Formats: sequence, C-alpha cells, structure tokens
Amino acid sequence: MSNLEQTLSIIKPDAVERNLDNEIKDMFKNNGFKIVKEKKIQIEKFEAEKFYKVHETKPFYNDLCTYLSSGPIVVMILEKENAILANRDLMGATNPKDATDGTIRKKYGISIDKNSVHGSDSYENSKIEIDFFFKD
Repeated sequence: MSNLEQTLSIIKPDAVERNLDNEIKDMFKNNGFKIVKEKKIQIEKFEAEKFYKVHETKPFYNDLCTYLSSGPIVVMILEKENAILANRDLMGATNPKDATDGTIRKKYGISIDKNSVHGSDSYENSKIEIDFFFKD
C-alpha cells in the first residue's frame, strides 16, 4: 500500500531574496519530491496572520507574520511517499544552527526566524495550508 502524500512548502522571503528558490526546488526534486503546483506571490500581513493562526498565542507570532509578508515567497505543493515527514527531515531543525548537514535550513537558513523554508507539520495542517494558498 502506497502512502503518497501532499504537503505544503514555502520558500520564505530570505531565500527568495537571495535567489535560492531554484536551488531549493532542486533539493526537493533530488530527494524524490514532485512539485505538483507552485506560484510566487507576496502576501499581506493580515494573510500571514491567518496562515499562522495556530501560533497566535506565541511570543514570536507578530514577527513571524511580519517576516512572511516582507517579500515574495514561493508556495508549492510537494508530493511523495510520506511527504510530510520526508519534507520535515529535508528541511532540518527550525534553528539552522541545530539542523543536520545536508538539510535546507543548515545550508541556507540565516537564523531561527529567517530559516528559508516552511513545511506542514501534520496531515491535518497540510490540508489546511494547501487550501489556504491553492483553493480553486
């Protein structure tokens, strides 16, 4: 039985600003992910607030929303067996200093805030996050 899943991935403003989107997409492809849909957009702060609503009680919430809406982002639907976990493994730890060698955040992340990529953390959230950006 195959466990083909889809997950949302965001290449964040710090990585887009440094023109790393194609390198990061290549890392996904080289790790067996298929990019089903993608688009480069810029969102408003109120949209970032909706997107990160799960974090609204946390101290970093406002900065996170300001940052995500600070420049263009690339949003993608990635597909692969066990995509959600595989994407989280490939992204690496939230803090690039703690991330394993070979992960996206170790290679490109600047700081815990500017860590270059976002990926859904669960099956439920992947559905919500994909719908957020790709609702037809």
